[in-house]
Amino acid sequence: MNSIVQSPTPNLKQSLDFYKRLNFSILSNENPTIVSDGKVVIEINPERVARAGIKIFRKDWKIMAETLEKITPVKSIDYGYVLNDPSGSYIYLMERDSDNTYDLSAVKTSTIGTYAGISLETPDINKSIEIYKSLGFSKTMGDISKGWVVYQNEDGLPISFMLSGSCPHLFFNPSLTYFNGKNNLGIIEKIRASGVSITEEITTFNKEGIVDNVIIRDPGGYGFFIFSD
Repeated sequence: MNSIVQSPTPNLKQSLDFYKRLNFSILSNENPTIVSDGKVVIEINPERVARAGIKIFRKDWKIMAETLEKITPVKSIDYGYVLNDPSGSYIYLMERDSDNTYDLSAVKTSTIGTYAGISLETPDINKSIEIYKSLGFSKTMGDISKGWVVYQNEDGLPISFMLSGSCPHLFFNPSLTYFNGKNNLGIIEKIRASGVSITEEITTFNKEGIVDNVIIRDPGGYGFFIFSD
């Protein structure tokens, strides 16, 4: 697993409590702190310079960094490089000799259901795609002309790109998306029972005004879209 999510935190205990309440599994308690729902692997990073985004690990990123510099600014950091896509989300290119090994075989699905990847609203969808294609992401579904398209890399990390302002609800870049179909109402009730605060209750997609989609955020601000579809 060489592609993971990074969530910053103002308080590591609070972040761990958030994920534990949602029944994420703790794979590593510290250095780094890693949680998972069996699909997505999340590093909770308490460093004050940590930012929300993704980390991709490889032995050497030098040539790729030079390629990306033709598209967008790339900064050298300890053990790799960092850049931003047009949405403002961070992409960390981390250099490491060995692969990350996380055994997800026994990790159970979390309270929030079926993981569907990262969602980004971008003011420049073409440039966003150019950056991620350079990093090995390829199209799996959607259509740019309709303002929504999904790209995925070989690690199975899906990223959905939407034009800025296209979603009729709050949007936090980046956010993780979960699609639960008819089960979402029950999942929303479980989130309420867990004590995790709901950032937005969404009724826009329901003719009867029922809250059938919600947004939550972890203590570091990473968004979670808990949607029916």
